[in-house]
Amino acid sequence: MNAETVADAMTEVVLPGVVEPSGLEIRVCPAPEPAAGEVVLALEASGVSFAEQQMRRGKYYDQPPFPFVPGYDLVGVVARTGPGVDPSLVGRRFAALTKVGGWASRVVLPVTDLVEVPGALDPADAETVVVNGITAWQMLHRIAEVRAGGTVLVHGANGGVGSTLVQLAMHAGIRVIGTASPRHHDAVRALGATPLDYRATDLPAKVRELAPGGVDAVFDHIGGDGIVDSFRLLARGGTLVSYGTAATRDVAGSSKLPVLKLVGRLFLWKLLPNGRRTHFYNIWAGKRRPAVFHDRLRTDLGRVFALLADGSITAQVAARIPLSQAAEAMRLAESGTVTGKVILVPDPAPDASGAH
Repeated sequence: MNAETVADAMTEVVLPGVVEPSGLEIRVCPAPEPAAGEVVLALEASGVSFAEQQMRRGKYYDQPPFPFVPGYDLVGVVARTGPGVDPSLVGRRFAALTKVGGWASRVVLPVTDLVEVPGALDPADAETVVVNGITAWQMLHRIAEVRAGGTVLVHGANGGVGSTLVQLAMHAGIRVIGTASPRHHDAVRALGATPLDYRATDLPAKVRELAPGGVDAVFDHIGGDGIVDSFRLLARGGTLVSYGTAATRDVAGSSKLPVLKLVGRLFLWKLLPNGRRTHFYNIWAGKRRPAVFHDRLRTDLGRVFALLADGSITAQVAARIPLSQAAEAMRLAESGTVTGKVILVPDPAPDASGAH
């Protein structure tokens, strides 16, 4: 029997500790009640981001104590509203950033966190550009501010953020060099970028062949020692935008130290009189000013949704997997074999006989 047939119940995926994907737990619990200013979203889609891959290893910088429900973002329909919330929101589709908590069939959120999804968009398609779209848009347009005619280097151009970033840059008239494993080069090329093998020992030289004067921006989610090459590949006036520490995902030890070392290195580079800029992007940094944070969230994601709705960019859905099979979704996302984002969707409802 599907868990959602239980009255007033919901299904959630729990990360109990540092476990393999098979260690994720599926739990049925009472459906949440919205408080004043809150809504309950009925899940339509949530993604498997790199953040969850780090979290299951205990390696995400500021993850909560175990156990907790992962899920960095989601798309869903308002099922219930709390006191003080417009009841006409029920039945309308919204997206939200959560950092954790999105892998559940019902999620309580402040109404201020919601960004409306255009009605024509498929929920899973929209989900691919929530955290990925905001991240890519803000890094490209708010931080690096690369203009049409420029050239950028996108590491991991086949990934969730990377594939979105490539498309946004191409739409803005920016030339893209994208790194990926050879198996993904056709997919990267189809997005409009020039693919290079990220494992090539002469990668910097290959980038220099394509951009002899350096690139206007490098978007680096890898961190580690390779960040040095990313910095050196910048043209004068270029910007290195670092937004992750993938290189240390499987390295034992502190979850905070790799980030702190990376931020420290970027800060020191800022002091060099070489005309290059560095920035560590954290999507949550703006929450110190909530009104500005939410305004930018709605504005930037709204722009990305509009581009998705009119076909200027396309959703990169690697797979759609039922919520109860989150372990399979995690394994697939970590396999390195897919382009785009693995999406969790609601489990199918049983038919009248109780069978799926």
